[in-house]
Amino acid sequence: MSQDSHSTSTDVVIVGWGLAGLVAACEALAAGRQVTIVDQEARSNLGGQAFWSFGGLFLIDSPEQRRMGIRDSYELAEQDWMGAAGFDREEDAWPRQWAQAYLQFAAGEKRSWLRERGVGFFPIVGWAERGGYGALGPGNSVPRFHITWGTGPGIIEPFVRQVEEAEASGRLKILARHRVSTITKEGGTVTGVAGEILTPSFAPRGEATERTVTADFVITAQATIITSGGIGGNHDRVRAAWPQRLGTPPASMLTGVPAYVDGSMHDVAHEAGARLINSDRMWHYVEGITNWDPIWPGHGIRILPGPSSLWLDATGKKLPVPLFPGFDTLGTLEYLRTTGHDHSWFITSRRIIEKEFALSGSEQNPDFTGRDIPLLMKSRLAKGPTGPVQAFLDHGDDFVVANTLDELLERMHDIPGAEALDDDRVRSEVQARDREMDNDFTKDAQIALLRSARSYRGDRLIRTAAPHRLQDPDAGPLVAVKLHVITRKSLGGIATDLDGRVLTPEGAPIDGLFAAGEASGFGGGGVHGYRALEGTFLGGCIFSGRQAGRAAAR
Repeated sequence: MSQDSHSTSTDVVIVGWGLAGLVAACEALAAGRQVTIVDQEARSNLGGQAFWSFGGLFLIDSPEQRRMGIRDSYELAEQDWMGAAGFDREEDAWPRQWAQAYLQFAAGEKRSWLRERGVGFFPIVGWAERGGYGALGPGNSVPRFHITWGTGPGIIEPFVRQVEEAEASGRLKILARHRVSTITKEGGTVTGVAGEILTPSFAPRGEATERTVTADFVITAQATIITSGGIGGNHDRVRAAWPQRLGTPPASMLTGVPAYVDGSMHDVAHEAGARLINSDRMWHYVEGITNWDPIWPGHGIRILPGPSSLWLDATGKKLPVPLFPGFDTLGTLEYLRTTGHDHSWFITSRRIIEKEFALSGSEQNPDFTGRDIPLLMKSRLAKGPTGPVQAFLDHGDDFVVANTLDELLERMHDIPGAEALDDDRVRSEVQARDREMDNDFTKDAQIALLRSARSYRGDRLIRTAAPHRLQDPDAGPLVAVKLHVITRKSLGGIATDLDGRVLTPEGAPIDGLFAAGEASGFGGGGVHGYRALEGTFLGGCIFSGRQAGRAAAR
C-alpha cells in the first residue's frame, strides 16, 4: 500500500526513457515545452534497451554504401521493405504509410540529422537479412546495416546529453521508479498519467529490480507520449501472442531484453481506449546462445552470423534453401518450429568463427562500443576470434570444440538435447559439403551464395571466410554451437497515425495521447509488417519518437 501521494504538472509527459522517449523529449524541448519523463526502473537504465544494442541503422544510398561500391535507391529499398512486410490486413493502412515515410527518412535526412548530433558510422556496411527468395521476396538486396560508432551507447549519447542538460536547467524532470498504471482522462481528452512510486533502487543497468510500492503519483499534462517498449521480457505474454503460422511456441527460450520489457503499458493504453494491432507479429532470433555471464534473468546473446556455417536441425538434418545463416530470420524460426525441437546447431570451423561470428550487444563489442581503433584492428582483422567470442568458446555452455568430426560428435552428446542427433546424418552432411569445395563451381546453393558474398568488398574484408572444407586441419578445430530461440522485438503495438497520435478501434485519434518506438510497433502499430530488414529497430525508435515529440509539442 502507498504511504502518500505526489502530484505535479508539465506540458509533455513521456512514459519510458528508451531511445524513442529520449528523441521525443528532445523534440518537445526544442519546441520550448516543459517535459517530464517517467520510468519504472532505476536511473541507471536511462536509454533503455537501445543501450544494449549493436547500434545497427538502416540507411539508403549513403556515402558509406557508395564508397563500398553499393548502388542503392529508395525504389530498391521500398521493393525490399514491401516484400518483407507482406502487408495484407485492413489495419495495415497506417503501418504502410509509416513504412513509406520511414523509407523517405532513411533515404533523406536521417544520416545528416544524426551526424549533426555527433553520431558517426563504421565505414564498412553490413549485409543482414540477405533473403534468397527472389527480387520481390523478403530480404535486403544490398548491404544497408550501418554500425554506429559507439554501438548502442553511441546512438543514445547525444539525446541523453541533451535531456540531462535540460534537466540541469530546470526544463525537464526525470522521475525514476515511477510506474504508470493509469492514463487519466477528462471527457475524451487525456490529461496525464497516474501510478505508483516504487522503492528506490540503485541496481546496475539491466538487472531486475523489486516492485515494492511506497507512494502514489499523478502527473497532469497537455500531451502524453507512451514509449515503453514491447513484450520480449515476458515469455508468458510472448507465448500468448505466438501466431499459429509459426507453429507452437518454444517450451524453452532465452531472453534477449531486460525483464522490464514486459508490455504492461499496452494494457494501460488499451484501458484508455487505444487500439492494439498486429500482436501476433513478432521478431525473435534462432541463433541465441546462453550467456555465460548474464545480466538479467535468462539472458541470451544472439550470434550475428556470416553465411558459411553449416546449419542443422536438432536431428542433424541440414536446413532447406535458403535458410542459411544471416538470410531469413523469421523463415528459419518458422521452419524450426516444425521440427519438434527448441534448438538447432551450427557446425563450423575456427576459421569461420574468427571471421564471421559477431555477437549482438554493446557489451559484446568493446572495440566498437569504446570507439577503440587499435582494439578494432586487432580484434576484427587479426587472426583468431574477438575476445568476447573467445570467452564463449572457453566458457559457454553451448559450445563444443574438437579436432575431428568423430570427437566433435562425441562431445556434442554431453550437451542436453543432443540425444536427438543422428550422428550418421551429421557426418553425411559435413562430408557432402566438404566434397563440394573441391571445385570453384557447385550445385550447393549455400556454397554458391557465400562465394558470391565475397564479391562484396565488405564481406571479403571482415565478414565472410574464404571457402574451405570444414574438416580442413588448417581451418580447425571444428566447433559445434547449440542454438536457441531468443526473444527480442514486438512488431505490433499501439495503432497511431503519422503524427504518432494514438487511435481508437474506430480509427479516431485520442486527444492528447501519443505513442512511439516499440510500444507502437515502431510506428503505426506495425511498420515492419511480418518481417524486418534489420537496422530498422533503432531507426524506427528515432523516427517515430521524432514524429510524436514534434506533434505532442504542437
